[in-house]
Amino acid sequence: MAVKIRLARAGAKKAPFYRIVAADTRSPRDGRFIEILGRYNPRTEPSTIQLDVEKVDAWIAKGAQMTETAGKLYEIAKNPEAVAPSKDTKLSKKAKAKAAEEAEAAVKAAEDAKAAAAEAKAAAAEAKAAAAEEVEAAPAADESAADDAPADE
Repeated sequence: MAVKIRLARAGAKKAPFYRIVAADTRSPRDGRFIEILGRYNPRTEPSTIQLDVEKVDAWIAKGAQMTETAGKLYEIAKNPEAVAPSKDTKLSKKAKAKAAEEAEAAVKAAEDAKAAAAEAKAAAAEAKAAAAEEVEAAPAADESAADDAPADE
């Protein structure tokens, strides 16, 4: 009898978790197994891997073969510093287009805000210059009024 260490799917529709089992190669994926060696839940962040490494080593010593996925999980469980697999989010074409449009809108809004700030700065400088001209013109008008006034001597 050939034994494989593989994943057996469990859980609800679109909400899987897996048992890592030692099973006869002739039995179906989710069918009869010899022993449960651990559990794997890819839906948590980061993924949860609970594996009895000693049992796996014992089955490998007896001649059991590991599937590729079970082997990867075994390496992660064996090495405490290894990082469990994380989910890669894939965007649809519509979501990518929407994100690109939002990015363009954000860039345009930033440019508009920058232009408005420059306009406001120019208007403030213009107002300051006009105020300075009024201040210079006001003392000159006071002096001319003082010259026209009769002196009381």
